[in-house]
Amino acid sequence: MKMLKVGIASLEQYKARTLAIARGEYQPRPGEPKVWFQSIESLSQVLSDKNRALLALIAETKPQSVNELAMRAGRAKSNLSRTLRTMERYGLIRFEKGAGRQLAPRANYSGISLEMPF
Repeated sequence: MKMLKVGIASLEQYKARTLAIARGEYQPRPGEPKVWFQSIESLSQVLSDKNRALLALIAETKPQSVNELAMRAGRAKSNLSRTLRTMERYGLIRFEKGAGRQLAPRANYSGISLEMPF
């Protein structure tokens, strides 16, 4: 698996970058962050110790459903589902179709690196 590079940028900086890309004025370079957080605080919420352990559990055990992951992680399914949806929005995980109507969470990366200019 590959590493995900994340960056920190204010909402204004992120909007300006996105618009410049859309206008063709800026071409992202290889190796630039793929995911952006607005602050260290938002990064630390999504990638808390508990959530990083959850990502590792997903990568190691490849659960066949959210229910299975909830049992393995010892977390309530409702809270776990919210956390997984947030992780999905940031591209940290994806859901694959499992047996029946089950969704199986899968880790997209083996780790994360942070780029944060001063």
